[in-house]
Amino acid sequence: MTIHAAGVEIENVSFGYGTTPVLQDVSLSIAKGEFFAFLGPSGSGKTTLLRLVAGFGAPDSGRILIGGRDATREPPWKRNVGLVFQNYALWPHMTVAQNVAFGLERRRVPRAERERRVRAALDLVGLTHLMDRRPAQLSGGQQQRVAIARTLAIEPEVLLLDEPLSNLDAGLRAGVRTELVELQRRLGLTTILVTHDQEEANAAAERMAVLEGGRVLQVGAPTELYDRPASRFVANFLGTANLFEGSVVDGRFRTAGASLPVPAGSAPGPATLALRPQGLELLRDPGAQALPARVLRAEFLGAHVRYTLAAGDHLRLVAEEPHRRGTDPLPPGAPVGVLIDPAQVILLRS
Repeated sequence: MTIHAAGVEIENVSFGYGTTPVLQDVSLSIAKGEFFAFLGPSGSGKTTLLRLVAGFGAPDSGRILIGGRDATREPPWKRNVGLVFQNYALWPHMTVAQNVAFGLERRRVPRAERERRVRAALDLVGLTHLMDRRPAQLSGGQQQRVAIARTLAIEPEVLLLDEPLSNLDAGLRAGVRTELVELQRRLGLTTILVTHDQEEANAAAERMAVLEGGRVLQVGAPTELYDRPASRFVANFLGTANLFEGSVVDGRFRTAGASLPVPAGSAPGPATLALRPQGLELLRDPGAQALPARVLRAEFLGAHVRYTLAAGDHLRLVAEEPHRRGTDPLPPGAPVGVLIDPAQVILLRS
């Protein structure tokens, strides 16, 4: 199978329905061979943006370039991109091989070449032995792999994935995601994933864009966005975060009757403090350096325990600890000390 990946440039794209804006001046640069994700809640504009890249609509303003070519007004069939739908969109009366061959037939690919590509695509997703079955005879994970094979068979320059794992149960989702990432790396295929699931984006994407209200709020690698969010929304959307409003005064953060440490050299003034639950250390035997607190609630989540804590009358904190076999979560009312490493503190000024 021959894949010629292409980069994607989205330049100042805006789009709306009537007077309702959906995308507002979106600009993104996706490198050739990169696995990129559009991440955001429902209504953020991420699926609309993906569909514009696919050619299912044109922006009201701005441009979309694929491989350096202006594709803004090209119809879908003239763009060498492949779209994997959320619901798989397989023909129930066709065999696996026939489903995979469908796009090639529409493109009038000669029979011998068509058969070669179908077998190569099914071999890539490990389903050659099931090529004569129909979709109803397959599991959900296998159906998803057929949808991916059908898209790969046309040898696209860009692979577009619209919530491709949302119909799978949790156990299947992780396995298919791993297979998808390994396949993308092996082919070097430019891939854009749309998802509202931060875990999915974190695990698959090299970089991602967080969207909200039709705007791109921040772009970067998953660890960069998680550790250094640029706004309160990004901090809260990418996992759990303790968020407090207050001010930096004399090298400490003052909020709700509490004083918390901040990184050295933090500028004074109003700010939002963000702190991830795993950035807090709980002490069963509180010392003088620890913030005194008590347990309000403990949630056992398998790999870790999530605690909701009260520190004083107004401050509420969420902390997480790894679970170790043979230990029980702390009961409600248990006193603890909370140590906060200033290096784990994020100060947001916007």
